[in-house]
Amino acid sequence: MVGGVGQRFIAACLALLALTASAHAREFIRPETFTLRNGLQVVVITDRRAPVVTHMLWYRVGAADEPRGSSGIAHFFEHLMFKGTRQIAPGEFSRTVARNGGEDNAFTNWDYTAYFERIARDRLELVMRMEADRMRNLQFSDETFASERDVIAEERRQRVDNNPGAVLGERMRAMLWPHHPYGTPVIGWLHEINALDRETALEFYRTWYAPNNAILVVAGDIDAAELRPLAERHYGRLRPTRNLPARTWVTDPPNVGPMRVTHSDAKVRQPSFSRLYRAISYGTDTGRQAHALDVAIEILGGSETSRLYRALVEEQRIAVSAGASASSSGLGGGSVSVWATPVEGVTLEQVERATDAVIATYLRDGPTEAELTRARNLLTANAVYSRDSQESLANIYGASLAQGESIDDVVNWPADIEAVTRDDVAAIARQTLDINASVTGWLMPEAEE
Repeated sequence: MVGGVGQRFIAACLALLALTASAHAREFIRPETFTLRNGLQVVVITDRRAPVVTHMLWYRVGAADEPRGSSGIAHFFEHLMFKGTRQIAPGEFSRTVARNGGEDNAFTNWDYTAYFERIARDRLELVMRMEADRMRNLQFSDETFASERDVIAEERRQRVDNNPGAVLGERMRAMLWPHHPYGTPVIGWLHEINALDRETALEFYRTWYAPNNAILVVAGDIDAAELRPLAERHYGRLRPTRNLPARTWVTDPPNVGPMRVTHSDAKVRQPSFSRLYRAISYGTDTGRQAHALDVAIEILGGSETSRLYRALVEEQRIAVSAGASASSSGLGGGSVSVWATPVEGVTLEQVERATDAVIATYLRDGPTEAELTRARNLLTANAVYSRDSQESLANIYGASLAQGESIDDVVNWPADIEAVTRDDVAAIARQTLDINASVTGWLMPEAEE
């Protein structure tokens, strides 16, 4: 375990690196882009350091777009997409990628579903051909559908139902977003997973899995002039979806008071305190408030130099960990999380009271200039360091575009972060960290009888 002196030395080194990186923050990579006639947006991030490419296909559809009562279907399709087409046998997609020295996977959130392959440059056309094929030609039998539905139900039992922290998180999110689909778990509610039917799934696929609802991001040893004929050959012939539905969701009423939930379970060994606040996001922001929110929450709890960590862990020594994070990229809104885990002998009530005191002081006084500078530098440094990873860049651009941002928004993000002022931080902190618009959760061991 690193002692106090060691921690301060590491923090100083990180700060120096951040300051160095910040001087070059405005040099964020701008990709090339073009759009095929069928509506597919293509983004190319050239990196010639190795003959390798990352190929990512992002669909503008996620758990928030599911028909009411069919939760989990977006994640379900992440699984079904590996079940084959007329040209590719079930399971053969991943086996083919692996035989050619690559790796593949997929992931789903509320706003998008993404599929990716990392492979040698001379194998790029192979994965493009297969990915284009399954965009419109997926096939699966009733038996395959039923079997995969059972797999997902078991996945939910293992990842959520047997994880007390995940159960509490689901309950808190459902309370924070009682009406909006962000309150529904991406994996789905178990009773709705078990009721999913093949026809509903096929309708979801035919509607949303289309070139005019997708973004192709390719990062690595290729440029737009080289990629365009490949994209035209494999993706350009695919038909778009006519009358693609608008992504409109219901909204939640304003919160009228603090909400609380306690979850006790015999599997809990370490109690913990957490809180969720509803927040603005880059998708709902009409100015630069989301940038200010990222800076504000970095100051509050983003690192071991943050206010929460220093107060609860280092100074008061009542917590083994404490922090905060902002989920500010949602198309329909964001959230802020605050948490702390008490040391043995300290109650959750004590930790919560201490957390509230730190937040109250922060809202009263705002950030110091030193805190503001350090937070901006750390955030912009991370943006600069992401340039060294083609996968990181592909993820950043794909997720941002799928959630309603533009290439300019991504390119200008470091400069916009650097422009955040103390007044900006103070204003968004007071707007967001409102106890009357929050959900507080306690995770506790099951009481002994």
